[in-house]
Amino acid sequence: MTYAKTDSFSEHFQQLAELAKVLSHPARLTILDLLSRTESCISGDITQQLPLSRTTISQHLQELKRYGLIKGEVTGNKVYYCIDKVKWEEAQQQLMLFLQQVDRVKNFSCKPTDGC
Repeated sequence: MTYAKTDSFSEHFQQLAELAKVLSHPARLTILDLLSRTESCISGDITQQLPLSRTTISQHLQELKRYGLIKGEVTGNKVYYCIDKVKWEEAQQQLMLFLQQVDRVKNFSCKPTDGC
């Protein structure tokens, strides 16, 4: 029986880690930025904005789509992508909640004499 080490962690942290993984590439962040500035975008338009091949951009689009941050609609021979606002708001809430929880660390002092 195979046991993944990630199974030792809560579902909440596994989901948060998956979101962080999806956001961990500058090309994906750039794609999200481009889509946030337009109502929709043709896949071909994205390839003109990034210094990557069409295949590589397609792979990044698929990762964003797999997680649900973007949606793609096929019209003829073109795919129009846009940010999924519901999933984006969920992801935003997840990140904000985590950052607020971790922010409680500012109440602690950490000096060399504290044994940190």
